[in-house]
Amino acid sequence: MVSPRRVKASSHSPLARRPAPAATGLRHRLRPDRVRAVALEVLGAVREEGQLADRALARVQRRERGLWSAERRTAAEAVYGVLRQETLIDALLRAAGHPPAALPPTEADALRLATHLALDGAQEPGFAPPAAQAIARKAAGLRDAVLAAERDPWDRLALAGSLPRWLVALLGERLGEAETAALIDALNRRAPLTARANLLKTTRDALAERLAQEGAPSHACRFSPWGLFLDGHANAFSLPSFRDGLFELQDEGSQLLVQLCGERLGAKVIDACAGAGGKTLALAAVMANRGELWALDVHEDRLEALRLRARRAGAQNFRRQVITPEGPLPKAIEKLRGRADTVLVDAPCSGVGALRRNPDARRRLTEASVREHAERQLAILRRMAPLVRPGGRLVYATCSLLWQENEDVVEAFLPGSGFEPEPPAATLGEVLATKLREAVTAGPAGLEARLGLRLWPQRHGTDGFFGVALRRASA
Repeated sequence: MVSPRRVKASSHSPLARRPAPAATGLRHRLRPDRVRAVALEVLGAVREEGQLADRALARVQRRERGLWSAERRTAAEAVYGVLRQETLIDALLRAAGHPPAALPPTEADALRLATHLALDGAQEPGFAPPAAQAIARKAAGLRDAVLAAERDPWDRLALAGSLPRWLVALLGERLGEAETAALIDALNRRAPLTARANLLKTTRDALAERLAQEGAPSHACRFSPWGLFLDGHANAFSLPSFRDGLFELQDEGSQLLVQLCGERLGAKVIDACAGAGGKTLALAAVMANRGELWALDVHEDRLEALRLRARRAGAQNFRRQVITPEGPLPKAIEKLRGRADTVLVDAPCSGVGALRRNPDARRRLTEASVREHAERQLAILRRMAPLVRPGGRLVYATCSLLWQENEDVVEAFLPGSGFEPEPPAATLGEVLATKLREAVTAGPAGLEARLGLRLWPQRHGTDGFFGVALRRASA
Protein backbone atom coordinates (compact mmCIF):
# COMPACT_ATOMS: atom_id res chain seq x y z
CA MET A 1 0.00 0.00 0.00
CA VAL A 2 1.50 3.32 -1.06
CA SER A 3 1.52 6.04 1.56
CA PRO A 4 -0.57 9.09 0.62
CA ARG A 5 2.44 11.21 1.56
CA ARG A 6 4.72 9.69 -1.04
CA VAL A 7 6.98 12.24 -2.66
CA LYS A 8 7.22 12.20 -6.42
CA ALA A 9 9.82 9.85 -7.84
CA SER A 10 12.66 12.02 -9.00
CA SER A 11 15.52 9.79 -10.16
CA HIS A 12 14.92 10.71 -13.80
CA SER A 13 14.78 14.45 -13.25
CA PRO A 14 17.64 16.49 -14.76
CA LEU A 15 18.01 18.13 -11.36
CA ALA A 16 18.55 14.71 -9.76
CA ARG A 17 21.52 14.05 -12.02
CA ARG A 18 23.14 17.40 -11.33
CA PRO A 19 26.07 17.25 -8.86
CA ALA A 20 25.70 18.97 -5.52
CA PRO A 21 26.83 22.62 -5.53
CA ALA A 22 30.32 23.31 -4.23
CA ALA A 23 29.22 26.06 -1.85
CA THR A 24 29.86 25.22 1.77
CA GLY A 25 26.83 26.69 3.58
CA LEU A 26 24.10 24.19 4.53
CA ARG A 27 21.32 26.05 2.76
CA HIS A 28 23.37 26.11 -0.45
CA ARG A 29 23.78 22.34 -0.40
CA LEU A 30 20.16 21.40 0.25
CA ARG A 31 16.91 21.47 -1.66
CA PRO A 32 14.60 22.00 1.32
CA ASP A 33 11.43 20.97 -0.53
CA ARG A 34 12.91 17.52 -1.18
CA VAL A 35 14.16 17.09 2.37
CA ARG A 36 10.79 18.16 3.73
CA ALA A 37 8.87 15.79 1.44
CA VAL A 38 10.99 12.81 2.51
CA ALA A 39 10.69 13.69 6.21
CA LEU A 40 6.91 14.07 6.00
CA GLU A 41 6.48 10.78 4.16
CA VAL A 42 8.51 8.91 6.75
CA LEU A 43 6.70 10.55 9.66
CA GLY A 44 3.42 9.57 8.06
CA ALA A 45 4.55 5.96 7.64
CA VAL A 46 5.56 5.83 11.32
CA ARG A 47 2.41 7.48 12.65
CA GLU A 48 -0.30 6.13 10.34
CA GLU A 49 1.08 2.74 9.29
CA GLY A 50 3.08 1.76 12.38
CA GLN A 51 6.33 1.35 10.45
CA LEU A 52 9.69 1.51 12.22
CA ALA A 53 11.35 4.85 11.52
CA ASP A 54 14.70 3.46 10.37
CA ARG A 55 13.08 1.03 7.93
CA ALA A 56 10.65 3.61 6.57
CA LEU A 57 13.51 6.06 6.09
CA ALA A 58 15.66 3.47 4.32
CA ARG A 59 12.78 2.52 2.02
CA VAL A 60 12.06 6.09 0.97
CA GLN A 61 15.70 7.01 0.53
CA ARG A 62 16.37 3.94 -1.59
CA ARG A 63 13.61 5.06 -3.92
CA GLU A 64 14.75 8.69 -4.01
CA ARG A 65 18.14 8.02 -5.56
CA GLY A 66 18.49 11.64 -6.67
CA LEU A 67 18.93 12.89 -3.10
CA TRP A 68 22.34 14.23 -2.20
CA SER A 69 24.10 12.80 0.86
CA ALA A 70 23.58 16.03 2.83
CA GLU A 71 19.86 15.86 2.03
CA ARG A 72 19.63 12.24 3.18
CA ARG A 73 21.37 13.10 6.43
CA THR A 74 19.23 16.18 7.04
CA ALA A 75 16.00 14.28 6.35
CA ALA A 76 17.01 11.57 8.80
CA GLU A 77 17.92 14.12 11.48
CA ALA A 78 14.60 15.90 10.95
CA VAL A 79 12.60 12.67 11.33
CA TYR A 80 14.44 11.55 14.45
CA GLY A 81 14.33 15.06 15.89
CA VAL A 82 10.54 15.24 15.59
CA LEU A 83 10.12 11.78 17.11
CA ARG A 84 12.38 12.66 20.05
CA GLN A 85 10.41 15.82 20.83
CA GLU A 86 6.92 14.83 19.75
CA THR A 87 5.08 15.07 23.08
CA LEU A 88 6.66 18.43 23.89
CA ILE A 89 6.06 19.75 20.37
CA ASP A 90 2.38 18.82 20.52
CA ALA A 91 2.01 20.51 23.93
CA LEU A 92 3.63 23.68 22.59
CA LEU A 93 1.43 23.73 19.50
CA ARG A 94 -1.67 23.31 21.67
CA ALA A 95 -0.52 26.20 23.85
CA ALA A 96 -0.02 28.26 20.68
CA GLY A 97 -3.60 27.57 19.63
CA HIS A 98 -2.83 25.03 16.89
CA PRO A 99 -3.47 21.54 18.34
CA PRO A 100 -2.10 18.91 15.93
CA ALA A 101 -5.03 16.59 16.64
CA ALA A 102 -7.37 19.08 14.99
CA LEU A 103 -5.34 19.24 11.76
CA PRO A 104 -5.03 16.91 8.75
CA PRO A 105 -2.14 14.46 9.38
CA THR A 106 0.26 15.92 6.82
CA GLU A 107 -0.37 19.48 7.97
CA ALA A 108 0.12 18.44 11.60
CA ASP A 109 3.45 16.79 10.81
CA ALA A 110 4.55 19.84 8.82
CA LEU A 111 3.92 21.99 11.90
CA ARG A 112 5.74 19.48 14.08
CA LEU A 113 8.73 19.58 11.75
CA ALA A 114 8.81 23.37 11.72
CA THR A 115 8.52 23.49 15.52
CA HIS A 116 11.33 20.98 15.95
CA LEU A 117 13.58 23.16 13.81
CA ALA A 118 12.57 26.27 15.74
CA LEU A 119 13.31 24.58 19.08
CA ASP A 120 16.74 23.55 17.83
CA GLY A 121 17.47 26.93 16.29
CA ALA A 122 17.86 25.30 12.88
CA GLN A 123 15.09 27.01 10.95
CA GLU A 124 15.96 27.03 7.25
CA PRO A 125 14.12 28.85 4.45
CA GLY A 126 11.96 26.44 2.49
CA PHE A 127 11.52 23.79 5.17
CA ALA A 128 8.07 25.16 5.95
CA PRO A 129 5.74 27.83 4.53
CA PRO A 130 6.06 31.25 6.16
CA ALA A 131 2.77 30.82 8.06
CA ALA A 132 3.96 27.51 9.54
CA GLN A 133 7.30 29.06 10.49
CA ALA A 134 5.48 31.85 12.33
CA ILE A 135 3.38 29.33 14.27
CA ALA A 136 6.49 27.27 15.05
CA ARG A 137 8.38 30.28 16.38
CA LYS A 138 5.44 31.20 18.60
CA ALA A 139 5.17 27.63 19.91
CA ALA A 140 8.91 27.34 20.56
CA GLY A 141 8.81 30.60 22.50
CA LEU A 142 6.32 29.08 24.93
CA ARG A 143 8.60 26.23 25.97
CA ASP A 144 9.75 27.60 29.33
CA ALA A 145 6.26 28.66 30.35
CA VAL A 146 4.67 25.35 29.39
CA LEU A 147 7.29 23.38 31.33
CA ALA A 148 7.10 25.69 34.34
CA ALA A 149 3.36 25.03 34.55
CA GLU A 150 4.12 21.39 35.43
CA ARG A 151 4.55 21.35 39.20
CA ASP A 152 5.31 17.65 39.59
CA PRO A 153 8.99 17.00 38.71
CA TRP A 154 8.24 13.71 36.92
CA ASP A 155 5.49 15.35 34.86
CA ARG A 156 7.88 18.15 33.93
CA LEU A 157 10.74 15.82 32.97
CA ALA A 158 8.39 13.54 31.05
CA LEU A 159 7.09 16.48 29.02
CA ALA A 160 10.55 17.97 28.46
CA GLY A 161 11.90 14.63 27.26
CA SER A 162 8.74 13.44 25.48
CA LEU A 163 8.82 10.21 27.48
CA PRO A 164 6.05 8.29 29.28
CA ARG A 165 5.47 9.62 32.76
CA TRP A 166 5.58 6.13 34.32
CA LEU A 167 9.04 5.55 32.83
CA VAL A 168 10.42 8.86 34.10
CA ALA A 169 9.02 8.21 37.58
CA LEU A 170 10.50 4.70 37.60
CA LEU A 171 13.94 6.04 36.73
CA GLY A 172 13.59 9.10 38.94
CA GLU A 173 12.76 7.16 42.08
CA ARG A 174 16.08 5.32 41.73
CA LEU A 175 18.30 8.07 40.34
CA GLY A 176 16.88 11.32 41.67
CA GLU A 177 15.69 14.33 39.70
CA ALA A 178 19.06 15.74 38.58
CA GLU A 179 20.50 12.43 37.34
CA THR A 180 17.23 11.53 35.61
CA ALA A 181 17.26 14.89 33.83
CA ALA A 182 20.83 14.21 32.66
CA LEU A 183 19.85 10.74 31.46
CA ILE A 184 16.83 12.04 29.54
CA ASP A 185 18.96 14.71 27.92
CA ALA A 186 21.47 12.05 26.81
CA LEU A 187 18.72 9.79 25.46
CA ASN A 188 17.37 12.68 23.39
CA ARG A 189 20.69 13.53 21.75
CA ARG A 190 21.86 12.11 18.45
CA ALA A 191 23.99 9.01 18.97
CA PRO A 192 27.59 9.09 17.73
CA LEU A 193 28.57 7.05 14.70
CA THR A 194 30.78 4.31 16.12
CA ALA A 195 32.88 1.80 14.19
CA ARG A 196 34.30 -1.48 15.46
CA ALA A 197 37.58 -2.37 13.77
CA ASN A 198 37.32 -5.86 12.26
CA LEU A 199 40.27 -7.66 13.84
CA LEU A 200 40.11 -10.32 11.13
CA LYS A 201 41.37 -7.74 8.63
CA THR A 202 42.89 -4.77 10.45
CA THR A 203 43.68 -3.05 13.74
CA ARG A 204 42.09 0.02 15.21
CA ASP A 205 45.14 2.19 14.48
CA ALA A 206 45.38 0.96 10.90
CA LEU A 207 41.67 1.55 10.41
CA ALA A 208 41.98 5.12 11.71
CA GLU A 209 44.73 5.79 9.17
CA ARG A 210 42.65 4.31 6.35
CA LEU A 211 39.59 6.33 7.34
CA ALA A 212 41.66 9.52 7.38
CA GLN A 213 42.88 8.76 3.85
CA GLU A 214 39.25 8.37 2.78
CA GLY A 215 38.30 11.76 4.21
CA ALA A 216 36.57 10.31 7.28
CA PRO A 217 38.59 11.35 10.36
CA SER A 218 37.98 9.46 13.59
CA HIS A 219 39.11 9.25 17.18
CA ALA A 220 39.41 6.36 19.63
CA CYS A 221 36.53 5.35 21.85
CA ARG A 222 36.89 5.96 25.55
CA PHE A 223 36.54 2.33 26.66
CA SER A 224 36.46 -0.19 23.81
CA PRO A 225 39.90 -1.12 22.42
CA TRP A 226 38.28 -1.83 19.04
CA GLY A 227 36.12 1.28 18.71
CA LEU A 228 36.43 4.53 16.75
CA PHE A 229 34.05 7.46 16.70
CA LEU A 230 33.64 8.71 13.14
CA ASP A 231 33.96 12.48 13.04
CA GLY A 232 32.22 14.64 10.46
CA HIS A 233 29.35 13.56 8.25
CA ALA A 234 30.77 10.89 5.96
CA ASN A 235 28.37 8.22 4.73
CA ALA A 236 30.04 5.24 6.41
CA PHE A 237 28.40 2.67 4.14
CA SER A 238 29.86 4.30 1.04
CA LEU A 239 33.46 4.24 2.30
CA PRO A 240 35.84 1.80 0.55
CA SER A 241 37.04 0.60 3.95
CA PHE A 242 33.50 -0.45 4.84
CA ARG A 243 33.00 -2.23 1.53
CA ASP A 244 36.33 -4.00 2.16
CA GLY A 245 35.02 -5.27 5.50
CA LEU A 246 37.47 -3.37 7.68
CA PHE A 247 34.79 -2.23 10.12
CA GLU A 248 31.21 -2.62 11.27
CA LEU A 249 29.07 0.08 12.82
CA GLN A 250 28.46 -0.94 16.44
CA ASP A 251 27.82 1.13 19.55
CA GLU A 252 30.71 1.17 22.00
CA GLY A 253 28.53 -0.35 24.71
CA SER A 254 27.63 -3.26 22.47
CA GLN A 255 31.35 -3.84 21.86
CA LEU A 256 31.93 -3.95 25.62
CA LEU A 257 29.28 -6.63 26.04
CA VAL A 258 31.22 -8.80 23.60
CA GLN A 259 34.31 -8.27 25.76
CA LEU A 260 32.26 -9.38 28.76
CA CYS A 261 32.04 -12.81 27.10
CA GLY A 262 35.82 -13.19 27.57
CA GLU A 263 36.29 -15.33 24.49
CA ARG A 264 39.41 -17.11 23.35
CA LEU A 265 40.70 -19.03 20.34
CA GLY A 266 39.17 -22.47 19.82
CA ALA A 267 36.16 -21.90 22.07
CA LYS A 268 32.66 -23.25 21.47
CA VAL A 269 30.31 -20.24 21.60
CA ILE A 270 26.58 -19.71 21.06
CA ASP A 271 25.01 -16.31 20.32
CA ALA A 272 21.47 -17.27 21.31
CA CYS A 273 19.64 -14.13 20.14
CA ALA A 274 21.91 -13.17 17.26
CA GLY A 275 19.60 -10.96 15.21
CA ALA A 276 21.53 -9.55 12.26
CA GLY A 277 24.75 -10.61 13.93
CA GLY A 278 26.60 -7.55 15.19
CA LYS A 279 27.89 -9.37 18.27
CA THR A 280 28.34 -12.63 16.32
CA LEU A 281 30.76 -10.91 13.95
CA ALA A 282 32.61 -9.30 16.85
CA LEU A 283 32.94 -12.71 18.52
CA ALA A 284 34.24 -14.25 15.28
CA ALA A 285 36.89 -11.52 15.12
CA VAL A 286 37.97 -12.03 18.75
CA MET A 287 38.14 -15.78 18.12
CA ALA A 288 40.26 -15.17 14.98
CA ASN A 289 37.92 -17.42 12.98
CA ARG A 290 38.87 -20.39 15.16
CA GLY A 291 36.64 -22.54 17.30
CA GLU A 292 32.92 -23.06 16.81
CA LEU A 293 30.42 -20.20 16.78
CA TRP A 294 26.67 -20.63 16.46
CA ALA A 295 24.23 -17.80 15.66
CA LEU A 296 20.63 -18.54 16.68
CA ASP A 297 17.53 -16.46 16.06
CA VAL A 298 13.80 -16.88 15.56
CA HIS A 299 13.87 -14.65 12.44
CA GLU A 300 15.33 -16.26 9.33
CA ASP A 301 15.63 -12.92 7.51
CA ARG A 302 17.92 -11.55 10.22
CA LEU A 303 20.21 -14.54 9.98
CA GLU A 304 20.29 -14.06 6.21
CA ALA A 305 21.47 -10.49 6.79
CA LEU A 306 24.21 -11.93 9.02
CA ARG A 307 25.35 -14.21 6.18
CA LEU A 308 25.81 -11.23 3.87
CA ARG A 309 27.61 -9.20 6.52
CA ALA A 310 29.89 -12.12 7.36
CA ARG A 311 30.96 -12.48 3.74
CA ARG A 312 32.18 -8.89 3.74
CA ALA A 313 33.82 -9.25 7.16
CA GLY A 314 35.59 -12.52 6.32
CA ALA A 315 33.97 -14.35 9.26
CA GLN A 316 34.03 -18.09 8.59
CA ASN A 317 33.81 -19.98 11.87
CA PHE A 318 30.09 -19.59 12.50
CA ARG A 319 26.91 -21.47 11.64
CA ARG A 320 23.39 -20.10 11.49
CA GLN A 321 20.38 -21.85 12.97
CA VAL A 322 16.75 -20.70 13.01
CA ILE A 323 14.97 -21.69 16.22
CA THR A 324 11.36 -21.52 17.35
CA PRO A 325 10.40 -19.05 20.11
CA GLU A 326 9.50 -21.94 22.42
CA GLY A 327 9.76 -25.70 22.61
CA PRO A 328 12.65 -28.06 21.91
CA LEU A 329 15.76 -26.69 20.27
CA PRO A 330 16.84 -28.10 16.89
CA LYS A 331 18.83 -31.34 17.01
CA ALA A 332 22.04 -29.59 15.95
CA ILE A 333 21.77 -27.32 19.00
CA GLU A 334 20.66 -30.06 21.39
CA LYS A 335 23.92 -31.83 20.55
CA LEU A 336 25.70 -28.88 22.17
CA ARG A 337 23.92 -29.39 25.50
CA GLY A 338 26.47 -29.12 28.32
CA ARG A 339 29.33 -28.46 25.86
CA ALA A 340 29.35 -24.70 25.14
CA ASP A 341 32.13 -22.63 26.67
CA THR A 342 30.01 -19.50 26.44
CA VAL A 343 26.36 -18.79 25.67
CA LEU A 344 25.44 -15.16 25.06
CA VAL A 345 21.80 -14.25 25.66
CA ASP A 346 21.41 -10.72 24.31
CA ALA A 347 17.72 -10.82 25.12
CA PRO A 348 14.89 -8.95 23.39
CA CYS A 349 13.96 -6.02 25.61
CA SER A 350 12.17 -2.69 25.83
CA GLY A 351 15.13 -0.89 24.23
CA VAL A 352 15.01 2.00 26.71
CA GLY A 353 18.80 2.23 26.62
CA ALA A 354 18.84 2.71 22.84
CA LEU A 355 16.22 5.45 22.55
CA ARG A 356 18.76 7.88 21.12
CA ARG A 357 19.11 5.55 18.12
CA ASN A 358 15.47 4.44 17.94
CA PRO A 359 13.44 7.42 19.15
CA ASP A 360 10.19 6.00 17.78
CA ALA A 361 10.49 3.09 20.24
CA ARG A 362 9.07 5.38 22.96
CA ARG A 363 5.72 5.20 21.15
CA ARG A 364 5.59 1.46 21.90
CA LEU A 365 6.71 1.57 25.54
CA THR A 366 4.16 0.47 28.15
CA GLU A 367 4.42 -0.87 31.68
CA ALA A 368 2.75 -4.05 30.48
CA SER A 369 5.33 -4.53 27.72
CA VAL A 370 8.16 -4.29 30.26
CA ARG A 371 6.57 -7.07 32.33
CA GLU A 372 6.12 -9.18 29.20
CA HIS A 373 9.75 -8.68 28.24
CA ALA A 374 10.94 -9.72 31.71
CA GLU A 375 8.91 -12.95 31.57
CA ARG A 376 10.28 -13.75 28.11
CA GLN A 377 13.86 -12.94 29.14
CA LEU A 378 13.71 -15.30 32.11
CA ALA A 379 12.30 -18.05 29.89
CA ILE A 380 15.12 -17.58 27.36
CA LEU A 381 17.76 -17.74 30.09
CA ARG A 382 16.32 -20.99 31.44
CA ARG A 383 16.07 -22.45 27.95
CA MET A 384 19.67 -21.68 27.00
CA ALA A 385 21.41 -22.35 30.32
CA PRO A 386 21.63 -26.16 29.84
CA LEU A 387 23.84 -25.62 26.79
CA VAL A 388 26.67 -24.29 28.99
CA ARG A 389 29.34 -26.79 30.02
CA PRO A 390 30.39 -27.17 33.67
CA GLY A 391 32.73 -24.27 34.38
CA GLY A 392 31.42 -22.42 31.32
CA ARG A 393 29.85 -19.00 31.11
CA LEU A 394 26.30 -17.74 30.48
CA VAL A 395 26.26 -14.02 29.60
CA TYR A 396 22.96 -12.18 29.94
CA ALA A 397 22.61 -8.74 28.33
CA THR A 398 19.98 -6.19 27.39
CA CYS A 399 19.87 -2.67 25.96
CA SER A 400 17.48 -1.68 28.74
CA LEU A 401 18.04 0.57 31.74
CA LEU A 402 15.17 -0.93 33.73
CA TRP A 403 15.88 -3.10 36.76
CA GLN A 404 12.84 -5.27 35.97
CA GLU A 405 14.57 -6.48 32.79
CA ASN A 406 18.06 -6.69 34.23
CA GLU A 407 18.98 -7.54 37.82
CA ASP A 408 15.47 -8.72 38.67
CA VAL A 409 15.53 -11.26 35.83
CA VAL A 410 18.97 -12.59 36.78
CA GLU A 411 18.08 -12.81 40.47
CA ALA A 412 14.94 -14.78 39.59
CA PHE A 413 17.06 -17.15 37.50
CA LEU A 414 19.94 -17.82 39.90
CA PRO A 415 18.34 -19.89 42.71
CA GLY A 416 18.86 -23.58 41.96
CA SER A 417 20.43 -22.84 38.56
CA GLY A 418 23.99 -23.88 39.38
CA PHE A 419 25.29 -20.49 38.15
CA GLU A 420 26.96 -17.69 40.09
CA PRO A 421 27.72 -14.14 38.85
CA GLU A 422 31.30 -13.18 38.06
CA PRO A 423 32.68 -9.69 38.65
CA PRO A 424 33.09 -7.77 35.38
CA ALA A 425 36.86 -7.62 35.92
CA ALA A 426 37.05 -11.41 35.36
CA THR A 427 36.54 -10.89 31.64
CA LEU A 428 37.03 -7.14 31.06
CA GLY A 429 40.24 -6.94 33.06
CA GLU A 430 40.72 -4.85 36.20
CA VAL A 431 41.85 -1.68 34.38
CA LEU A 432 38.80 -1.44 32.09
CA ALA A 433 36.37 -2.56 34.80
CA THR A 434 37.72 0.15 37.09
CA LYS A 435 37.37 2.84 34.42
CA LEU A 436 33.77 1.86 33.82
CA ARG A 437 33.02 1.75 37.55
CA GLU A 438 34.61 5.14 38.19
CA ALA A 439 32.29 6.73 35.63
CA VAL A 440 29.32 6.03 37.92
CA THR A 441 30.67 6.06 41.48
CA ALA A 442 30.47 9.85 41.67
CA GLY A 443 26.73 9.66 40.93
CA PRO A 444 23.79 8.40 42.97
CA ALA A 445 23.78 4.84 44.29
CA GLY A 446 21.11 3.88 41.77
CA LEU A 447 23.64 4.04 38.95
CA GLU A 448 25.60 1.05 40.21
CA ALA A 449 24.51 -2.44 39.17
CA ARG A 450 23.53 -4.84 41.93
CA LEU A 451 25.48 -7.38 39.91
CA GLY A 452 27.30 -7.30 36.59
CA LEU A 453 27.82 -4.20 34.49
CA ARG A 454 25.66 -1.16 33.75
CA LEU A 455 26.43 1.36 31.02
CA TRP A 456 24.70 4.74 31.15
CA PRO A 457 24.44 7.21 28.23
CA GLN A 458 24.95 10.25 30.47
CA ARG A 459 27.99 8.74 32.21
CA HIS A 460 29.72 6.47 29.69
CA GLY A 461 28.58 8.06 26.43
CA THR A 462 27.36 4.66 25.20
CA ASP A 463 23.84 3.40 24.67
CA GLY A 464 22.33 2.11 27.89
CA PHE A 465 23.24 -1.53 28.51
CA PHE A 466 23.21 -4.15 31.21
CA GLY A 467 25.37 -7.26 31.16
CA VAL A 468 26.40 -9.97 33.58
CA ALA A 469 28.56 -13.08 33.18
CA LEU A 470 27.30 -16.12 35.10
CA ARG A 471 29.70 -18.99 35.72
CA ARG A 472 28.35 -22.53 35.87
CA ALA A 473 29.68 -24.63 38.72
CA SER A 474 32.27 -27.22 37.72
CA ALA A 475 31.19 -30.84 37.78
